[in-house]
Amino acid sequence: MNASAARSEYASLLTSTLPTVIHSEAENERHSATLEELDRKGNRMSAAERRMADLLTLLIEDFEERHYALKAASPLDVLSELMQANGLKQKDLRDVFGTPSIVSEVLSGKRKLTTEHIRRLSRRFRVSPELFF
Repeated sequence: MNASAARSEYASLLTSTLPTVIHSEAENERHSATLEELDRKGNRMSAAERRMADLLTLLIEDFEERHYALKAASPLDVLSELMQANGLKQKDLRDVFGTPSIVSEVLSGKRKLTTEHIRRLSRRFRVSPELFF
């Protein structure tokens, strides 16, 4: 396909799809459905369709970053979530912190995590130490 035909096909796709900055969940769903339809073509996608898929991907990512961005969690929030996800209680972390009183102080926010605590927690839960900073 020559460049003129590719531009014409892309212009036609733009006209039929009308991609715009996404402001609502309904618009996001519409663009996502169009992108899924293009993705089903796989390697059979034309150059114009690939350009359209790239554009839709950017628009969808932009909307989702603005509306579904994860908020930063405190080290204590991270630890609490990891404990809950692994069905652990305060007493189960004594091996990480050394004593029940230190576990209690950390979980109540009275004591900050030390470098050694973070190292042990990251090993225990198999997560990056960065989660606790």
